[in-house]
Amino acid sequence: MTFIALSLDQPIARASETVDGFLGGGMGARFVMEGAAAGGRVALVEHPIVPRGLAAPMHVHTREDEFSFILEGRWGFQLGEQVVYGEAGDLVFKPRDVWHSFWNAGDEPARLLEVISPAGFEYFFVELSALLASGGLEDPDAFTALTQKYGLEMDFDSVPKLVAAHGLVADDVDQRMTEA
Repeated sequence: MTFIALSLDQPIARASETVDGFLGGGMGARFVMEGAAAGGRVALVEHPIVPRGLAAPMHVHTREDEFSFILEGRWGFQLGEQVVYGEAGDLVFKPRDVWHSFWNAGDEPARLLEVISPAGFEYFFVELSALLASGGLEDPDAFTALTQKYGLEMDFDSVPKLVAAHGLVADDVDQRMTEA
């Protein structure tokens, strides 16, 4: 899975030409723009998610900030101890070094555009999608190596609490990682 290389010769990443991936938890990824097109300053990944889907357990990024621009639906975000909600047109800031999670807080599918700055972390989604497609979660060391490569820590023990507190669904990927 790759991003379309944007340039003046190809300035448009058409939805029909972008590549999709599956990230677990009922969440996908559409690989919109890699950071190279913006000199490494920013990357874009769209996340569609099932109703009441948990996008990720509590986790922290050590290298990049994320900005979630909500395209569709109602989303919940836990930022440290604070829980906030956003709807289409809202932008939510998830700064580096702050533990956070996010989920579809509605009963319909939802989508958001993840703005990653600086770029680089967009490739985590590419590699995670490939790992899931190959059955790689059967080897927890492979997932741990991937998170370490991208300066990411995840707290899978947070999944049951998030699911219960917000009426969410978790798929077997979430369950397997919680049990690992």
